Amino acid sequence: MTRLAVFVATAGYCGYSPVAPGTAGSAAGLVVYLLVWWSGSRAVEIGLILAVFAVGVWAGTIAERYFGGIDPGPVVIDEVLGMLITLAFIPAGITAAFAGFVLFRIFDVFKPYPAGRFEKLHGGLGVMADDAMAAVYANLALRLVLWLLPAWIA
Repeated sequence: MTRLAVFVATAGYCGYSPVAPGTAGSAAGLVVYLLVWWSGSRAVEIGLILAVFAVGVWAGTIAERYFGGIDPGPVVIDEVLGMLITLAFIPAGITAAFAGFVLFRIFDVFKPYPAGRFEKLHGGLGVMADDAMAAVYANLALRLVLWLLPAWIA
């Protein structure tokens, strides 16, 4: 089970990227978002977000023990979740998806309140919750950008 958890937690080993593993995990999240986009279903979108969160909590808890630290660098399933939440319920084309990617990375790095506090939660819940909150901020910021600059981003 540990191997499976590490595979999931590292988003298919994307987290082992030697440069910017979080960015690699976010890129993997864009690929997963394509499933949502192709389905065109809000039920699929909600179901996938909930499933990635639940599986991420499980895998993140095991991966923390495996790697021996809190929210270790190779664990990027939280970035996959972050991209799904960032783009949730937004009809995102390529430009908007890229803008969401950049916004999520910014909010994930800076972790405005209360995202930084969520990181202190125990185990996989802390791994997932801080990025989920950062993604909510990124989603709201992306909506604002789309409202202010619809012709540039849409």
